[in-house]
Amino acid sequence: MTVLQRRFSTAVPSPHWRPRHRLQRLLDQAGPLLRRPGFVLALALVLFTLLAAVLPGLFTSVDPYATQPAAKLLAPSATHWFGTDELGRDLYTRVLYGSRLSVLAALLAVGLALVVGLGLGIVSGFIGGRLDAVIMRVVDVLLALPGLLLALAIVTAIGFGTVPVAIAVGVGIIPGFARTTRAEVLRIKTLPYVEAARLGGASWGRTLLRHVLPNAWGPVAVLATLDVGAAILATAGLSFLGFGAAPPAAEWGTLIANGRHFLITAPWVSLLPGLFLVLVVFSLNHIARTFEEVKR
Repeated sequence: MTVLQRRFSTAVPSPHWRPRHRLQRLLDQAGPLLRRPGFVLALALVLFTLLAAVLPGLFTSVDPYATQPAAKLLAPSATHWFGTDELGRDLYTRVLYGSRLSVLAALLAVGLALVVGLGLGIVSGFIGGRLDAVIMRVVDVLLALPGLLLALAIVTAIGFGTVPVAIAVGVGIIPGFARTTRAEVLRIKTLPYVEAARLGGASWGRTLLRHVLPNAWGPVAVLATLDVGAAILATAGLSFLGFGAAPPAAEWGTLIANGRHFLITAPWVSLLPGLFLVLVVFSLNHIARTFEEVKR
């Protein structure tokens, strides 16, 4: 190794691979975040939703499928926080239990899009050439198609249910991850510490895993947080149209759809599950925007 190679390899290391440095950055960023009331409220609601999706029994002891015809369409009260539906089932309980399928579908969709989009973006940005052109043209075609229309076509072809809905939504958001990852890889692979690693004898694979990927992850993680909210809306929309889990399973979109016949006489049947859905999506977007501001 020449003197010039040693100078590059020691003077400009990858900034995000020092454990102490990364831990200190996290601690430095946590303080300002926790001093933002909006961020704390949004984070609390998201954590509550995730916990309800995993352990809904912690927040309610009512059976979400128990019907009580004598108590149908009751208004919100101390006994039934969200009221009851047309079969007398407690809406608050059904919203909590509906978190499981709704959040699972959204996470599956974003996970699929993240894995495929990340892979396509890395290959396209790191290798380049004709392969980059082919991948980006396919991504452009997917971007030209309306997401909901594409999801409807896919779910119609592969069948109904939570997993098919998640796959359909995930395919629709792959292009965003591919584009974002490619842009970050193209930017990072020209930075000095990447060139220093190559001059120091590191292989392309080692350079990719140790220097490019860790430093390209930030914008992709923010996009993933944003897309969880978008995926929740998309899966709820497909469930509203009847493509989700079969009754009596509770999903947020299904709960909203079941109450559309009672918007005049019992508006809470649709409005309260819809309001909870909107608050969760707004909270996720606020968290992602806050992270993006802190990163800048």
